[in-house]
Amino acid sequence: MKLIINGEDREILKSQNLEDLAHELDIKAPHFAMALNKQVIPKSRHATTQIQENDQVEIVHAVGGGV
Repeated sequence: MKLIINGEDREILKSQNLEDLAHELDIKAPHFAMALNKQVIPKSRHATTQIQENDQVEIVHAVGGGV
C-alpha cells in the first residue's frame, strides 16, 4: 500500500493501522505523535485507527533540550 509519510511517498508492506505502521517503520523514540490526514491521533487510538491507500501520515518525535 502506498502512503505519504512526512511528505514522501512510501510503500508499506503489512501495516493495517497506525500502531502496525510505527512498528514497520521501526520507530524507537519513546515519545512521538502521529497525524493521519492532518488529524492528530492520540496514542491510545493508534491500534484501532486503520490506514488506507494514499493516506497522509505525519510523524514527529519529541526532542528535549534547552539553552
